[in-house]
Amino acid sequence: MASRAERVVHLPLAGPAMIGVSDITELNALFSDAFTERYRRDGLVGVRVPPLNPAIWRYAIDGAGIGAMLWRDDTGAIAAFNIAHASGLEGWMGPLAVRDDCQGAGQGKAIVRAGIARLRAAGCHTIGLETMPRTVENIGFYAGLGFVPGHMTVTLTVEASTASSVPGLLSTFGPAARDTAIAECAALTHTLAPGADYSREIRLTHEYSLGDTLLARRGDSLVGFTVCHAAPLVEGRPRDELRVLKLVALDDDAFSTMLIALTALARRSATARVAIRMQGEHRGAFTRVMAAGGRVRWTDLRMTLDGFAQVMPPRGIVLSNWEI
Repeated sequence: MASRAERVVHLPLAGPAMIGVSDITELNALFSDAFTERYRRDGLVGVRVPPLNPAIWRYAIDGAGIGAMLWRDDTGAIAAFNIAHASGLEGWMGPLAVRDDCQGAGQGKAIVRAGIARLRAAGCHTIGLETMPRTVENIGFYAGLGFVPGHMTVTLTVEASTASSVPGLLSTFGPAARDTAIAECAALTHTLAPGADYSREIRLTHEYSLGDTLLARRGDSLVGFTVCHAAPLVEGRPRDELRVLKLVALDDDAFSTMLIALTALARRSATARVAIRMQGEHRGAFTRVMAAGGRVRWTDLRMTLDGFAQVMPPRGIVLSNWEI
């Protein structure tokens, strides 16, 4: 069998086709190889990106639906993929990659444009992605497709606390009460960020037992919720952190209440810390996490398609992780 370096690929690639569960193993190998190569080109020669937990792939594929797309070469092997997510009218792409031996012939542009087309067809008001801020090649590539840079996304971690009580976990609700709570979450999100809807992420998190949704109430009113995953992100590794995927808070006090509860939930979930991907426009929330002992772990650059920018909520806090 010819090695990848020796393989002759006849372009264009065939696709897009929907990603299925049976594609995860091959998809994972391409993901690991492509992102390892990306880091190498950025000077991080010793970094090897490991395969992801297959349960995380299933969550991403089911969440994206017809936006989970792949392309194959003339041998039938997966050569590229793009997972385009529509959380209501909030659209974003990631992860996406083209196999190294298929690059340089416009395939990367084709898969990004296919993602844009899917999200526009879904009626998304926001269309974006995130990339490494130090990788000027990637920034230039996306800029050439009409994306413009926005704020940094800073990954912060806060150590788990010793508190054991965690009120308001969706996993403790019966089916009817769970449906009511999810509807409340959708209503709160729409109040702060009209069109955004994280109901599907909440349901899939519960269905696949990846984590939980933490609810914050003030009297009888829902004032915040957080969708978080405790399942390990990397295949074969133990749990190490509780990852916040979506966080919606009516005000600063609701955010602070959830931050305290999240550190308790981290300990209860047998993880060492909470990881929050903080969009830079939320200056007050960033300051509160740092005051709670937050540590800066990673940075990403958020880019949005020109004319499809993410709108800062006039009040409250809406954090939406654009990675799986």
